[in-house]
Amino acid sequence: MRFSHAVAAVLSALTLAACGSDDDASTTAGGAGTTAGTTASADAPGPFPVTITHTFGTTTVKAAPERVATAGFNEQDFALALGVKPVAVREFIGDFPFKTRPWAPGADSDPTPQYIGSTDIDIEKLAAARPDVILGIYSFIDKGMYGKLSGIAPTIAQTKDFGEGAVPWDRQLLDTGKALGRETRAKEVVADVDRQFDDAKKAHPEFAGRKLTVAFESGGTLFNLGDDDLRQQFFTDLGFVTPKVNGKDYQEDNISRERLDVLDQDVLVLISDDEKGILDDPLYQRLKAVKEGRVINVKATDAFAGALGYNSPLSRPYLLKQVVPQLVAAVDGDPATKVPPAQ
Repeated sequence: MRFSHAVAAVLSALTLAACGSDDDASTTAGGAGTTAGTTASADAPGPFPVTITHTFGTTTVKAAPERVATAGFNEQDFALALGVKPVAVREFIGDFPFKTRPWAPGADSDPTPQYIGSTDIDIEKLAAARPDVILGIYSFIDKGMYGKLSGIAPTIAQTKDFGEGAVPWDRQLLDTGKALGRETRAKEVVADVDRQFDDAKKAHPEFAGRKLTVAFESGGTLFNLGDDDLRQQFFTDLGFVTPKVNGKDYQEDNISRERLDVLDQDVLVLISDDEKGILDDPLYQRLKAVKEGRVINVKATDAFAGALGYNSPLSRPYLLKQVVPQLVAAVDGDPATKVPPAQ
């Protein structure tokens, strides 16, 4: 996914943000409670040192981290899922109220983490948090920024096995688990989330092969996603397919009103920060998907949008429960069926 896509989605309140911590070690994340500034969990960390290969080379973490910073846009959820509470996190850029996200209860309770910026990373604030390791797999950092971060603490960037911003959620969790000495726990969480998706696919074979596109409208700009985007991958993991033309993603960065046909798929997931934008456009209303009730309309401030943006081991199961009834209604073949509103 290109960085412009990430920023545009963030600005439409979809993508990513901060994390948090709770008091009295009461928040549950991936089955383990911790206090901010520690990595204690039900399972003792694995052996160290560990070395992780990424797009900028290799990083060695010599000992179990006690102070974890997350420089990626969704990184905090991945740490929480493994029972680790970051001491520093990246902030949300859009409108979604990330501090109270329902899939991570207590994320902003005291003691709160150090917020290190949103679009740009505040190096001074990050350094002040005194991290032992920095997670930046979904951070979109370049080599220069990687050098600055690694000067503060060992930094984990994204693997070079995928395009920028396209590391699948499970690989991100496994790399995170390795860095934190929680690789076994990471594998368990991946298996549990995969099971939930497999169960949904088995229960709804009608999803298989249906064309679905995720589109955003932000500030008058309209675009849709390809297979390299984590949010589109959420739906392909349920059996849907990304529309293609000549074998390539049916994807446009700035869709003109004359090209709204790119949205006319078996299912359209439309996230918008402007209620009076495309929804009132006569050309949009003429789309077959719209007339036949195959659209899931989402407000950028809804938890649905936030959960899709994080696409984490915490938010994916939450979103799965929300979206399956909507998808069932969208593909049932009956235009009279109303798609339940996104929450």
